Amino acid sequence: MKVRKGFTLVEILIVVVILGILAAIVIPQFSDASTDAKESALRSNLQTIRSQIELYKIHHNDALPGAGGLSFTNALTGQSNVDGDSGTDYGPYLKSMPENPFNDSASVDVDGTVGDDSDGWHFDSSNGDFCADDSNDHAAW
Repeated sequence: MKVRKGFTLVEILIVVVILGILAAIVIPQFSDASTDAKESALRSNLQTIRSQIELYKIHHNDALPGAGGLSFTNALTGQSNVDGDSGTDYGPYLKSMPENPFNDSASVDVDGTVGDDSDGWHFDSSNGDFCADDSNDHAAW
């Protein structure tokens, strides 16, 4: 009598079911880790930008970025004089404006609508508030 080597259909189905159950447990955890990483990056970016806005204010007699002759982004990423115009006295405060990890945009909306997801960031020039401008309720951070 010949001995057959190999797996039966039932054995293969059991292995496939076990792999499916393991995948169903592991995949949602990776999804949560991705969201957590984006939130951590967003908090870090906000902290960095806000601290650089404060440093800009110290160097420019309590004026906010964009109050002089430079736009908000150019004031933080370029060099300026004490009046906020182009110069070589201060800056750059940021190498480049970081992207918002939730909408991959680095543009800054100055005094526009908060949370409309049209830009990466929102800056209120009347009070100096800086926040995320995505539609995921991160504007309150």
